[in-house]
Amino acid sequence: TRLYLPQRPSSACDCCSQVSVPARQFRHQHTVPGCPIHDRLGARNACFGEVAGWERPNWYAPAGVEPRYEYSYGRQNWFPYSAEEHRAVREGVGLFDQTSFGKILVQGSDADRALGRICASAVAVEPGRVVYTQWLNERGAIESDVTVTRLDADRYMVITTGTSTIRDLDWLHRTISPEARVAVTDMTSAEAVLSVMGPRSRELLASLTDADVSNAAFPFGTARQIDLGMAFVRATRVTYVGELGWELYVPTEFATHVYDEIVAAGEAFGLRHAGYHALNSLRIEKASRHWGHDISEEDTILEAGLGFTVAWDKPGGFIGREALLRQREAGIRRRLAVFTLDDPEPLMYHNEPIWRDGVLVGRITSAMFGHTIGRSIGLGYVRRDDDPVSAEWLAGGRYEVEVAAERFPAGASFRAPYDPSNERIRS
Repeated sequence: TRLYLPQRPSSACDCCSQVSVPARQFRHQHTVPGCPIHDRLGARNACFGEVAGWERPNWYAPAGVEPRYEYSYGRQNWFPYSAEEHRAVREGVGLFDQTSFGKILVQGSDADRALGRICASAVAVEPGRVVYTQWLNERGAIESDVTVTRLDADRYMVITTGTSTIRDLDWLHRTISPEARVAVTDMTSAEAVLSVMGPRSRELLASLTDADVSNAAFPFGTARQIDLGMAFVRATRVTYVGELGWELYVPTEFATHVYDEIVAAGEAFGLRHAGYHALNSLRIEKASRHWGHDISEEDTILEAGLGFTVAWDKPGGFIGREALLRQREAGIRRRLAVFTLDDPEPLMYHNEPIWRDGVLVGRITSAMFGHTIGRSIGLGYVRRDDDPVSAEWLAGGRYEVEVAAERFPAGASFRAPYDPSNERIRS
């Protein structure tokens, strides 16, 4: 395996949805050569945070408001502005900068077989299709949570979070046989990522390209090259926020031009810039997992409720298959579920204890206030020692989540509280 590691940019905007630590408060101090639209986001009053060396816009302050954190134990100063960004994505269209996505090109005559063994899903799909999948270890636990786009017969693009890029490159390097005819290349700095998400995203994109972006011509899980302004971009119809939308992978040298085109055209559609606090609240409502919080190398794919991604009988199998088969036969005694507080006032973030009928059964792994649902929503694992955790057992308990030493009643489910049937993302 040949592993190419181009120079990584020193800092830029991150794709990670989890709440990050704030970056320096004063925008004039920022110098971020790795993010080509950083100055434009700053001009939009972005308040930046930092994750793994990448700066990202966490929220946007309105005119006359300084983009600065004012900490409190309750709703912080950014809460109402992030709520407006959240609602804009649910009701209209929002723009996210996700440039820090890790972009790993896997190519060669053995790329199909190598990725087939690493990915739990079947990735040998038609070129132009996108597969959501996990990489597992021998225990069936999750080493990475990625999408894999088949570009053509012997080229695949792996998209991962900016916090995991180097880790995932190392996993590929250690896992692919040295004799395999495969080249692995870090392409992260080669492309910016601008995501347009929301029910009006199709209208916006259609106004910018000659490509047919109708549902029939461009269904969910499709990636193809389209024209946009003076550039060709790879448009990928996927979503982390639970709405119709596209991730646009733009050659770095065209990033500012494409951004300007989107923003200019977006005025007619009420386009709103959205930050990663909004991304987090949107994905929590959809129960989208976040690697490093909700899923990790200690959580199996079945415990995480992601068994639907597994191609159990694909030729050649995959790493971790035997362990998962044993766990499936024995029954799953630890399971990720969604908890929604009855009271709209308390705020969950993560690590809050989960009580079932007065017995401690787990903890919240990540949470945020769901502005569409109107209450705090959290993902968290519950454990049962004697029997498997079933939907019937989950529904049969009385749940409380402990927030700041006070217990609040909560509903529990394996299904997302928002659009559990995924009708909106496939519309």
